[in-house]
Amino acid sequence: MDLNTLWFILVAVLFCGYFVLEGFDYGVGMLVPLLGRDDRERRMIINSIGHVWDGNEVWLLTAGGAIFAAFPHWYATLFSGFYLALFLVLVGLIIRGVGLEFRSKSGSPAWRTTWDWLICVGSLLPALIFGVAVGNLLLGVPIDAKMTYVGGFWSLLNPFALIVGVTFVLLFLLHGALFLSLRTDGALQKRATSTAFGLWLPTVISAVALLVVAFFQTPLFAGGIMGWLLAGAAAVALVASGLLARARPGVAFTLTALTIILVTVATFRALFPNVMISTLDVKNSLTIYTASSSPYTLKVMTIVALTLVPVVLAYQGWTYWVFRKRLTSASKLEY
Repeated sequence: MDLNTLWFILVAVLFCGYFVLEGFDYGVGMLVPLLGRDDRERRMIINSIGHVWDGNEVWLLTAGGAIFAAFPHWYATLFSGFYLALFLVLVGLIIRGVGLEFRSKSGSPAWRTTWDWLICVGSLLPALIFGVAVGNLLLGVPIDAKMTYVGGFWSLLNPFALIVGVTFVLLFLLHGALFLSLRTDGALQKRATSTAFGLWLPTVISAVALLVVAFFQTPLFAGGIMGWLLAGAAAVALVASGLLARARPGVAFTLTALTIILVTVATFRALFPNVMISTLDVKNSLTIYTASSSPYTLKVMTIVALTLVPVVLAYQGWTYWVFRKRLTSASKLEY
């Protein structure tokens, strides 16, 4: 395995971590005004992620930094071509972050309700747009011989990409509802469990539609048996999570996390050795070799990553351990 392949795998791992951890953050955020029946319950929902959401975003920053340093041409084409879409992601993340911090700064019901809905919108936007981005990466985008994206914003909103976006939203909602069923108690816990079970069938239907369209329009199933195995394993994990949502929410949550990981791995496996596929000419596609930094840069970065990534993992593990207790009606709420 060369360093180009190693860094491609590392970027995939970082996005797996981001989608799993921020996935339930997004799901919980979207459920704040929908699941909480009163201010106390909505505060419980927010406090379930209050101490971890900003740490979870480190995975996105690290993934973006890894792409910038290891595959600068990929970074340049992706961030310039998807500029408006990524700007909307940034807007959503800012709105959500401000909402989580400012929501309890005033006792006014109108103030808190406004921020509740802004947290919902700020969670929905990134979830939807990241799905649309993944759909376009699988489908391919117009890239010319100069590694420049020559399409427009609206061309990114094609039917397949929107199906992927909707599937991401539903999957993150399911993931978030299961997380709440593990982190809360009483009536809120029961409502979260019922919501997870209710979200399961729409998520499965959307995922099936995605797989059918992907079979005809993308390289998801190309390259031998691996694509089929990954897609099949993801489907089994998703179906099993719904069947266990009420009886074993912990197992169901683990299975939705596994579904997200398998979908992410399947996407990167379908792209390899490309990082962006050109629909204008296959020769214009960016690969892990044409888009990469110099071998020396990759070598230095590998040393840095081996030093710092364990620190990040240790910090995240410690954070989740400290705030592992279930929130109850008697818990002190900080947010």
